[in-house]
Amino acid sequence: MNTFFLLIVGFLIVLALFDLVVGVSNDAVNFLNSAIGAKVARFKTIVAIAAVGVFAGAVMSNGMMDVARHGIMTPEYFSFYDVICVFLAVMVTDVVLLDIFNTLGMPTSTTVSMVFELLGGAFAIALVKILSGVTDHSGVALTLGDLLNTEKALSVILGIFLSVAIAFVLGSLVMWVARLVFSFTYRVNGTTTDVEGRKGGLVGSSLKIGIFGGIAVTSIIWFLLINGLKGASFMTPELKETINANTWLILGGGFVIFSVIMTILSALKMPVLKFVVLLGTFALAMAFAGNDLVNFVGVPLTGLDAYNDFTQNGSGDASQYMMTSLMGSAQTPVVYLIGAGVVMVLSLIFSKKAQNVVKTSVDLSRQDEGDEMFGSSGAARVLVRSSQRTAAVVVRFVPKGLARWIDSRFNSDQAVLPQGAAFDQIRAAVNLVLAGLLVAFGTSMKLPLSTTYVTFMVAMGSSLADRAWSRESAVFRITGVISVIGGWFVTAGAAFIVCYLVTNAMYFGSFIAMGIAIALAIFLLVKSNMKYSLDAKVSEADATFRQLLTTHDRTERWPLLRQHVALCNRDQLQFAALCYQRITDAFLQEEYRPLRQATHQIETARKQLKRSRRRDIIGLRKVDPILAIEKNTWYFLAGSAVEQLLYCLKRINDPCREHVGNSFSPVSAEHAHAFITLRKQMMDIFLRTEQLVANPPLNMNAVSNVREQATMLQTRLSEYRKQVIDSMQQGNVNIESTSVFLNLIQESHQMLSCLRHLLRGAQKFAE
Repeated sequence: MNTFFLLIVGFLIVLALFDLVVGVSNDAVNFLNSAIGAKVARFKTIVAIAAVGVFAGAVMSNGMMDVARHGIMTPEYFSFYDVICVFLAVMVTDVVLLDIFNTLGMPTSTTVSMVFELLGGAFAIALVKILSGVTDHSGVALTLGDLLNTEKALSVILGIFLSVAIAFVLGSLVMWVARLVFSFTYRVNGTTTDVEGRKGGLVGSSLKIGIFGGIAVTSIIWFLLINGLKGASFMTPELKETINANTWLILGGGFVIFSVIMTILSALKMPVLKFVVLLGTFALAMAFAGNDLVNFVGVPLTGLDAYNDFTQNGSGDASQYMMTSLMGSAQTPVVYLIGAGVVMVLSLIFSKKAQNVVKTSVDLSRQDEGDEMFGSSGAARVLVRSSQRTAAVVVRFVPKGLARWIDSRFNSDQAVLPQGAAFDQIRAAVNLVLAGLLVAFGTSMKLPLSTTYVTFMVAMGSSLADRAWSRESAVFRITGVISVIGGWFVTAGAAFIVCYLVTNAMYFGSFIAMGIAIALAIFLLVKSNMKYSLDAKVSEADATFRQLLTTHDRTERWPLLRQHVALCNRDQLQFAALCYQRITDAFLQEEYRPLRQATHQIETARKQLKRSRRRDIIGLRKVDPILAIEKNTWYFLAGSAVEQLLYCLKRINDPCREHVGNSFSPVSAEHAHAFITLRKQMMDIFLRTEQLVANPPLNMNAVSNVREQATMLQTRLSEYRKQVIDSMQQGNVNIESTSVFLNLIQESHQMLSCLRHLLRGAQKFAE
């Protein structure tokens, strides 16, 4: 039995290593997005600085391990078998949730997962004990409040979710004040300029940047280095007492000293704000590791401590030996923390997922318009309309002179951003410093605040205050924020319920259920990694659009837009041709599954087309206005033709799916054979259209030739349709199947018309 428990603990440690790699890869965006979004340095430089912070935070995170030991449950009433069931269920559930949320594309949080998984597992065991009439040493029946550390659990849960509102409000407030002070006219070379390029004086530029830098650096050093180092060997009780007794003196002195230094450096045209952003990156990475390490290794290391205690002091009965030892604070060996820090650093440096992480918060908080990741939701539309009405009422009570001055401070047209930057360094510094302070404060209070929650909501609050959400993009970005926050709450509920069920299965299913759970976790780990390798590919259209958004050369924009439109049309044509062939094959061969799959595939293609259309509109705004007006008609002609192709596929698929699903009689072999010949010609036209559209500008003679072929095939389809109708009138065929078949022929005829319109529109657009 001890051997099997040792294998379980070993498996927990292996999962901990996996969690370290995946956790850092997924959460790297939390401390990299601001520096990357502001383009303050090369990617490798930013990662190197973050790696140092991650390692330092990991080594100093020992105090947070208590959350896994006795932060949620009261281990003195739990046996070794109980805690092993809980810990294994927590780790397996973590893997299951990671796979599910990655598959659905929903955001998740390691902190919320860990806390609610522990709560769900401990709750399951507690209910079992209460129902069995468990008592304490004096014979008094134990309650749920005795078995669970409800006060601590409640403070942890409230801390996590309150941090969402606090981070958003503080992010909005601090960014609003910072923008009033700096506007968008500051420059990173130590001087401030207006739209005409006139430079500001020392007081108006370097002093402001110096004071801002002094506040930022003082805050970072105090909260992260002082609080972070409080567990270090050189932090003696006497030194701690001295620091606590002179808090305001240290803060005030640090503010004055650093403000003077930053002002001088700014006056010497040194990149002070870049230094602040990079220092903030280090600080937030350190806070992330110190606060989130427990999410990855807290449960396995606690399981190892429990196993060591059981083997040394237990009598061999895992169900009777109580885990009183876990009531004490964690004394994690430094070598474990160093090892975890090394794994996190290596993951950050070498993980492809970390290097190619999708920066959702950067995309939702960027200063200009771009490709919106999320659609429009009813809740977002209501919020936007309500906010507009509220703002209109508030503006009436603000003096016009004050309103004009405030508006002048938020004129983003004056901003000069590096190529590819999503926002400026003032916002990047606010995001990093404020998020780092909040996470560090939570760490000092031993509350495992979610780094994902805090950094994301600070970024959203600062972007809202910075007026980065225009009327054209606000509804999409609010939908994104609602989706992300909704994903967090779903994470909490799913973690609790799934871990509750898994714990019960392990408790009653014993070693058999544990073995099955371990096998399931291994399978999902392999599947998740394979899925990421497939999903990591970036399409040509995506790469072209990113280049279109970031280029400052006006002469490059039109060719890039033309290429993007061509690539999107090509992709849609490829899908339409393949889907058309699958639907017709499935109908003729009476296969229901491909028809059912086609329903979802067509809907996905329609959403993708809608997203591509929005990208194209953004691109049209970036080219010469006269050229955009000239090409506008032809763009919409081609776009409508592609949209109609998808509607034709839907009108073909729906009747075919219903017919095959009901197992009605198939189409006669004679009709099917004749149609296959016509379909082959149609597929050839699809292929030639795709080749022409994908390579603008289109050859006029080739376009005319393909359009003539399409017209001729339409004529043949019409003639064939008459033949099928004649066979129906003669009563030689099944009415139901032939009616569906006639619809297929008619929609095929319509698809050829769409291809002709697409070729004409694409040719004129690309000229």
